[in-house]
Amino acid sequence: MKHFGLIICLAFLSHGVFAQDEGLVPMAANTQLQLNADLIVVKVKSHTFDSTFIYTLDTIKLPVFDEFTTNKFQAYNVDYSDPANTSVVVYHLHDTANVPLFGGETYSLQPTFKRTVDLSNSVFTDEYFDPISVKLGDLSTYPVTHITTNVYPPFYIFDTIDFVNDVDTTWITDAEVFQDSARQFFKSIDDPSKIWMESEVYHNYSMARNPWSLGVATFDGLDEFGYPYAMGTTTSGYADHLTSKAIDMSSVMAADSVYFSFLYQPQGFCDEPEISDSLILEFYAEDLGEWDWVWSTSGAPVEGFKQQHIRIDNSDYFKDGFQFRFKNYGGLSGSLDHFHIDYVNLRKFSGYLDTVIYDFAFVYPIHTLLEDFTSVPWDHYKNNPNGKMSSKVKIVLRNSDNVPENEQDGSTKIEYNGLTEGSFILLESILNNSDLNYLPWTEYTSIHDFSAGDRFDEMKTGISEEFNIVSEATHQNSNFTLNDSTHSKQYFQNYYSYDDGSAEAAYGPTGNQARLAIQYTAYEDDSLIGVMMHFVPTVEDVSDKLFLLTVWGDNGGEPGAVLYEDELFFPRQPIYRHNRNIFNTYYLKDTIRLPISGTFYVGWRQFDPERLGVGLDMNIINNDHTFYSVNDGVSWDGSNIEGSVMIRPVFSTSYNAVLGVYEQGKDFFDATIYPNPTSGIVNVKVNSGVFNGMEVYDIQGRLIISSNETLIDMRDSPSGVYFIRLHGVSKTYKIVKQ
Repeated sequence: MKHFGLIICLAFLSHGVFAQDEGLVPMAANTQLQLNADLIVVKVKSHTFDSTFIYTLDTIKLPVFDEFTTNKFQAYNVDYSDPANTSVVVYHLHDTANVPLFGGETYSLQPTFKRTVDLSNSVFTDEYFDPISVKLGDLSTYPVTHITTNVYPPFYIFDTIDFVNDVDTTWITDAEVFQDSARQFFKSIDDPSKIWMESEVYHNYSMARNPWSLGVATFDGLDEFGYPYAMGTTTSGYADHLTSKAIDMSSVMAADSVYFSFLYQPQGFCDEPEISDSLILEFYAEDLGEWDWVWSTSGAPVEGFKQQHIRIDNSDYFKDGFQFRFKNYGGLSGSLDHFHIDYVNLRKFSGYLDTVIYDFAFVYPIHTLLEDFTSVPWDHYKNNPNGKMSSKVKIVLRNSDNVPENEQDGSTKIEYNGLTEGSFILLESILNNSDLNYLPWTEYTSIHDFSAGDRFDEMKTGISEEFNIVSEATHQNSNFTLNDSTHSKQYFQNYYSYDDGSAEAAYGPTGNQARLAIQYTAYEDDSLIGVMMHFVPTVEDVSDKLFLLTVWGDNGGEPGAVLYEDELFFPRQPIYRHNRNIFNTYYLKDTIRLPISGTFYVGWRQFDPERLGVGLDMNIINNDHTFYSVNDGVSWDGSNIEGSVMIRPVFSTSYNAVLGVYEQGKDFFDATIYPNPTSGIVNVKVNSGVFNGMEVYDIQGRLIISSNETLIDMRDSPSGVYFIRLHGVSKTYKIVKQ
């Protein structure tokens, strides 16, 4: 049996009273998911489903199991050129025999008439036209249903009998009924490895607290593209759904002991669901065409995962077309009221005591093999590789079986383009403190020393490099082997980072003139050119608030003298980005290259009391490098909130590390930028030297124009301050667009 799913597809100071402290605020969006928003099928015509796909989904069979280590969500790939696709054109207007009308007919839904006017007697009579019976189809719904409707000619006739041949016809120019069409594309999917119809939930490896294995499905107030269901409101309602494909249960009987089980957790690392929020499980009775409530739980503070084990003995469910679904009820305005589920299992020949999950698994992926960072500039590493490998690689394993598991040596490999570059042994004596047996229902954390030697090939010549990290655990009984290994990446970019790239919360201090500073110690002296920040939208939009990008030196382990701070005329604002790394880079003003040596701090001085909401990765604990001040920088406090603030210093890596040094021959370049201020057209007059092109940046440091011409058109640019950087020249020119 096939089942169908339709996929359509400058005020710097504030004076209000505001508590001053560090803290977290709920996120209003999930920027990791927003990357995929352009995949939704765009309707070609408004109010129709023209050029959309109708997918015919396959029916899956028992058992149905997902521990969310891998992606089992059905993908709907739009490809109009696929020869396996079929299509059909449906029409808006049919005659009573269900034949589409093609004569260019238009009709009115309002009765029309012929009016005869007798001017000599000042009277008129109306003769209404007879109704015409047609069938109208609603092209905004699927499938299209045609309903018999009375329509009328789209005109009025006025006949004045006092004049010969004085008959006027008045046409209705906006007649409601006319022929229209929509093409429906059909695609049949047969992929039993995918069990979920939709992907409104967030499949992730970071938001649950101490899951039983790699990966969970997270429910919140965001849709599948990471956007709130009802932005800017306090509305609560049903949000995410996780629905199975149709399941053939026609051969199942109550005597087969069919059970449905799963794990669930409220909150995790995220927002605590209130008692009025809930996670709900429903079963679908195919013959009755209805969803039945089966189980639910209310919101609560974070706790360990709990198990539910439900017997199915209702014959209404033993049909071809049975489905189950989870859904959550909570806030619809953001990343709120979180629940997580894991180990969903529908099977027969079970029993009320069949609650053991026979699995030995990794709990989290390995985030980095470097000692202190998740990423460093590639040339910093390859110039100073000694002692940079981690002595504290964290491995978390769990035995969910009801008997001890015999752990054996595991391994971690470094791969580059599919080739193994280095490997490490995960000694069982370290994994479990010299005990071969992992106790039942127990999680173990071990720390491994990989510091001996360099395992990344520093001979590679790229500006940045990317390596794969593969870790494997071996044990006595292999049950679900997918989660016996983890796969992650080691990035070497042009920045330093502590975080894993995923935000579980939004962080920052509050208070007028509050400061936030993140401590870094670079591998080598170099020039700082900017700072990457991952601001996440929160329930309160603060993208209009201002801050000054700031860099401090070190003063005995806390921020010291200011090495750089934006000028007051050059403030920044939180920018919400949706690119791969979901960071915005704020470059130092005038493309300054700031010399950095040893320990330094990057962050901001804010003007307003509101929390600016930078991302906080709560899986990697580095808050000993986070400092904030709420008394104008007179004293600093270390953060008490565990996690890694998603602020990353960006280095030139290949530029001269000495500030203000010109390349040889560039001292003789001179240019005039005019007119300044400008209303649109900007000219560059070269007085001496060679012109090699230019770039225009806005006040936020974003590149908006790149040109090889000496004339640029800024008429479409908003009014404000801009900076022009001439290629190969150290000098930057400021220009005002009126």
